[in-house]
Amino acid sequence: MVSADLTLRARRSSQRRIDNAVAGLVRLGEYVTFVMRAIIAVPYTLVHYRKHVLNQIAEVTFGTKSLLSGGGTLGIVLAMSLAAAMMLGVETYRGLQLVGMTTLSGMLSAIANTRELAPVVVAIALAAKVGTGFTAQVGAMRISDEIAALDVMAIRSIPFLATTRMIAAMVCVLPIYMIGLLASYIATRLVVVWYNGESSGTYDYFFHLALTPMDLVYSATKAIVFAAIVTLVHCSYGYFASGGPEGVGQAAGRALRTSILAIGIFDVIFTFGLWGLVPQIPGMGI
Repeated sequence: MVSADLTLRARRSSQRRIDNAVAGLVRLGEYVTFVMRAIIAVPYTLVHYRKHVLNQIAEVTFGTKSLLSGGGTLGIVLAMSLAAAMMLGVETYRGLQLVGMTTLSGMLSAIANTRELAPVVVAIALAAKVGTGFTAQVGAMRISDEIAALDVMAIRSIPFLATTRMIAAMVCVLPIYMIGLLASYIATRLVVVWYNGESSGTYDYFFHLALTPMDLVYSATKAIVFAAIVTLVHCSYGYFASGGPEGVGQAAGRALRTSILAIGIFDVIFTFGLWGLVPQIPGMGI
């Protein structure tokens, strides 16, 4: 009797594990399908929902999300860029000082700020400030059956809700990325030149020698792609939210964690893909 009971419990436990694994795969398939449908629908959205795209750009830029207005995402990006770039300058100078090569501080500033720091900072700020708002908006529509109402009215819900926001975020992220990148350059230079007393001419020489126009293009490309990834992740979690207002709040938290993880993974992929496994600095012949 005891043996049969233990066998039954073991079978139920293994069955629950299998059911959870299958449910996880189904959930993953839903998210992948959502992302693919949102990306494929870009031409359709620009043709049929262009007015809504413009409304989303206006809302993201000057509306409740405050991407460019004071105190919004711009303030977050400035604060994060200044703090991260100052620490980059401190550690870069201290590390190079150990080997007597502080003259190369400008080179490392140009490479690190452009290729890594600025795109990642902007993406994280976008996820924290704008992405969570997207999750809350779409999730509220899901639990109040507004998405079902869109489908009933023959309005394609994924292009209308997700693709429009993705396009708006990709358009609006460029100016704030440029501001964050400029703040990073200034903060690192102040730490190395003004605080540590390094030669400004030497710093500027190696800075401009290592910085190329293609680096800026690649860096801006990373920022735009990160904006699309953040928007799709947050909109997908809101689209599949359930459980009332509590479920929407949980979805926003899970979306933020997932988007930050995705930023880290795709940052490594894009760095190796755009600059290669062995990076080169044309101006220095290495």
